[in-house]
Amino acid sequence: MDRKLEIPGFNVQQDTARALGEAAAIMARLRGVDGCPWDREQTFDSIKRHTLEETYEVFDAIERRDWPELKDELGDLLLQVLFYAQMAEEAGYFSLRDVAEGLNAKLVRRHPHVFGGATAADAGAVLRNWEQIKVEEKRARPAGDGSLLDDVPRTMPATLEASKLGSKAAKVGFDWPDASGLFAKLDEEIAELMVEVETGNRAKVEAEFGDLMFTAMNLARHLGVDAESALRGSNAKFRRRFAAMERAAGEGGLEGKGIDALEELWVGAKAGEVTGG
Repeated sequence: MDRKLEIPGFNVQQDTARALGEAAAIMARLRGVDGCPWDREQTFDSIKRHTLEETYEVFDAIERRDWPELKDELGDLLLQVLFYAQMAEEAGYFSLRDVAEGLNAKLVRRHPHVFGGATAADAGAVLRNWEQIKVEEKRARPAGDGSLLDDVPRTMPATLEASKLGSKAAKVGFDWPDASGLFAKLDEEIAELMVEVETGNRAKVEAEFGDLMFTAMNLARHLGVDAESALRGSNAKFRRRFAAMERAAGEGGLEGKGIDALEELWVGAKAGEVTGG
């Protein structure tokens, strides 16, 4: 990043820089000889599951609009970055400074309409510029024999991975021209799943269900829907309605009630949302 680059408000952010520097120093101390035994034992592999958990907790705080909780959860997520950077520095791979400088350079490089002479009239133009810059960055890297899909991490949540894979394939034209073809593909996958359900072959049922889900994720992409957020929304809706059923059931609860009674409670819970009851 150009050190002469003038960014409005940069001096105001010096307190933030000091706080981040202190956080990095604390992390180094925790990993030091006289630090915390638990922190010293951690590895990249042992920490990564915590990163995923913290990410979902950030999502949850945002969806609940719990801003004090979001502040805390962002701190926990930042801790993951500090942990990885400290372990990487100990191993001689890179440092937290390298991470920050790399990010700074990327942000400046990918925003030429802010830091350079390019123009972007709206958010769509910004995204088009961003994608073109990414393509040019990839061309500048040493040629390899890998796949276009190698950039999509296999450890992503499956819904996000499926969406990213479909998006990557679409860049070379391997995609449905519109959503209508995907609705037909969904019908096809459901029919194939039903055939395997009849055979009772668990492995084939799982494979066909996976194909159905993959098609659904691509449909979401074509419809401009964030599949992960959509499913989380449906999960939250189910939680609300089920809790309403429990309240309506009274002291005896839901256990022991027949399917007709449960269905009636469910319909009542849905109606209560519509009427605001």
